[in-house]
Amino acid sequence: PANRLGMVRLLVGVYAVVFVAVRSLHWLDVARLPERRFDPVGILAPLSDPLAVPVVALASGLTLLFAGAFAAGWRFRITGPVFAALLLMMTTYGNSWGQVLHTENLLVLHVIILAFSPADTAYAIGRAPHPGHGHDFGWALRLMTIVVVIAYVIAGLAKLRNGGFDWLTGDVLRNQVAHDNLRKILLGDVHSPIGAWLVQFGWLFPPMAIASVLVELGAPIVLLGGRAKQVWVIAAWGFHLGVLALMAILFPYQLFGVAFVSMLPVERLPDLRARWRERAR
Repeated sequence: PANRLGMVRLLVGVYAVVFVAVRSLHWLDVARLPERRFDPVGILAPLSDPLAVPVVALASGLTLLFAGAFAAGWRFRITGPVFAALLLMMTTYGNSWGQVLHTENLLVLHVIILAFSPADTAYAIGRAPHPGHGHDFGWALRLMTIVVVIAYVIAGLAKLRNGGFDWLTGDVLRNQVAHDNLRKILLGDVHSPIGAWLVQFGWLFPPMAIASVLVELGAPIVLLGGRAKQVWVIAAWGFHLGVLALMAILFPYQLFGVAFVSMLPVERLPDLRARWRERAR
């Protein structure tokens, strides 16, 4: 429905505004690194030299500006694709300095999908609510969900490919938690005291390792809809909470729930807000 797609655009857009505002500092920092560190990837692979710092600053500002327009749905047929292109370019640029981050992938893919959908037919500035006829509003939501499913299945297969049966026994996970926290302690980085303490209890890790694979490889269950979808969303959210607790690795797009909004009845949020206001009176 139009209202759900519009609310999804609004939620993803608001998250994107905050993301770009925070991430712009990182983009400016890496732009000042020595030129030898520049190793362009993805769509920026043809670049031979890094962008000048003023160019990065300008591009960051434009990305933030268009992120706001995207969230508001203002002139979306223009601002949506432009923001998607800018976000893809800037996240790729940030990943072209030696560290490729996969925590940004879902956000960028979701923005691209929404940018070319009729996501401005509800909750958009300067446009009257759409009656819902003449558009297929569901394809974008379905595609966003499929992208999430593919991402989790790939992650699950990667665990089994790299860790094999040892992953299911918990040994690989336990060693990974220990190594990650020890490395962060030695480097003076933020680590997880919980994870560092729990590695002494080997019996905890087999069930956690199996659960993580079940969540990731079980992602296609959301395509069945209904209660199964809701259960998986809760399990996936809990999985990322566990990653944060054990390794101090933050997946904000998932932990704030925005990665899963295409699967949820978010069009009911205004009604819930109205009910809360009524009860507060």
